[in-house]
Amino acid sequence: QVQLAESGGGSVQAGGSLRLSCAASGFTSRSYCIAWFRQAPGKERERVASIYAGGGSTYVPDSVKGRFTCSRDYAKHTLYLQMDNLQPEDTAVYYCAARWGDFCSGRYTYWGRGTQVIVST
Repeated sequence: QVQLAESGGGSVQAGGSLRLSCAASGFTSRSYCIAWFRQAPGKERERVASIYAGGGSTYVPDSVKGRFTCSRDYAKHTLYLQMDNLQPEDTAVYYCAARWGDFCSGRYTYWGRGTQVIVST
């Protein structure tokens, strides 16, 4: 059974940093993509980072480019999201998600419970 568990959220002042972690379990050797999404109240869910399990290129949208970095520790089966220079608009619930296949675009079928990030000024 595939399970994803996020941690590392919290409250930080603008300009600060947080490092989110996603512990993954239940994955086979089959290729998959794992990603970070966020959803703020009244807004659509947005993919803010993704990385292919095989070590391919990562995806980072313009909204967080230069500030967010996604990485994976293969030994620990953990996905990370390093968030620097956080801004109030980054306030949201952040979710870890995964999908099978060779592409990171498309529907994500597995989701964590989410971790709250609050950025204040």
